[in-house]
Amino acid sequence: MFTYIDPTVRSRLTAQGTLFQIDGNGVRIEADQTAAGGHSISILGPISLPLQLFDTQIDVQWYACVRNTELGKIEQLADDLREQDGQQSFATLASYMAVNSVLVVGDPDKWQAPLVRVHSNCLTGDVFGSQRCDCGPQMHSALERIQADDQGGLLIYMSGHEGRGIGLWAKAATYLLQDAGEDTYQANRSLGLPDDCRDFSDAASLLKFFAADKPIRLLTNNPKKVDDLRAFGLSDVTRLKHVTGVSDSNRNYLSAKQDSGHEIDAEDLGST
Repeated sequence: MFTYIDPTVRSRLTAQGTLFQIDGNGVRIEADQTAAGGHSISILGPISLPLQLFDTQIDVQWYACVRNTELGKIEQLADDLREQDGQQSFATLASYMAVNSVLVVGDPDKWQAPLVRVHSNCLTGDVFGSQRCDCGPQMHSALERIQADDQGGLLIYMSGHEGRGIGLWAKAATYLLQDAGEDTYQANRSLGLPDDCRDFSDAASLLKFFAADKPIRLLTNNPKKVDDLRAFGLSDVTRLKHVTGVSDSNRNYLSAKQDSGHEIDAEDLGST
C-alpha cells in the first residue's frame, strides 16, 4: 500500500535531502526536474533499520522507492479531493502500487564490486514462511551473505513482482493448479499468462544509482535476470549461485526452474 505524503512534509524531506529522485540512468536530479524520457524514481531515505534474522542482527539503511508516474496519479487525486473539500475521501489515496525498497549494508564509498540481491517479493514465502518456494530463505541468506562480505552491498526488494509478476490473486490460482499436477510454469500458461512478466527496469536504475556504475556480483540462479539487467545498461554483472532452502515441499518447484534454465544442479536438489 502507498500512503499519500502531505506537500508540506514532502518539502521538508526534500530540503533535508531525504526525499530525492533519480532518472532512468540512475542519475540524481533536482526534485522539480523532469527526467528525459519521463522515467524517474522518487526515493525516501536513508532510514536506519536494524534487522534481526534468526540469530543474526544486520544494520541496514533502508530506501523506499516509487515511480514518479504512480506518485503523480496520487498527487493529482489529492489535489482534486482538496478542491472538493473531500477530506473524508482521502482514504481512497491508499492504492496498490509498487513501492520498492533498497537495503544498503556497509559503506558504499568502500565498494569495489558490491554483493547484490534483486529480490522479487513473495508474501507467502517472505512473510508467511511458506516452503512451497525458496523465496524466504533466499532473502534471508542474501542479507546474511551481504553482511558477511568484506565489501557489503545491497538488496533491492521488488514489491511488484509477486508470482513472477502475475500478482497474488493469480498466484493463488496457480497454486491450486499445481496441486492438481501442473508445474509452476504450466500453471501460468493455463491462466493465459507469461512464464515470467517481471520488469527489472526500476531495479537497473536503482543499481546504477546506488552502486554508482561499479561492477556488481549478483546473487541469483536465473541467467535471464542477468540478461534483463544487462539489457538496461548494466554491463558488468557477475552471477553468483544462490541455492538455499531446498525441502521436500519445494523440490518439484525448483526442478521446474532447473528445467527452465536456472543454474541449479541435481546435487543442489538432493537428487542424483
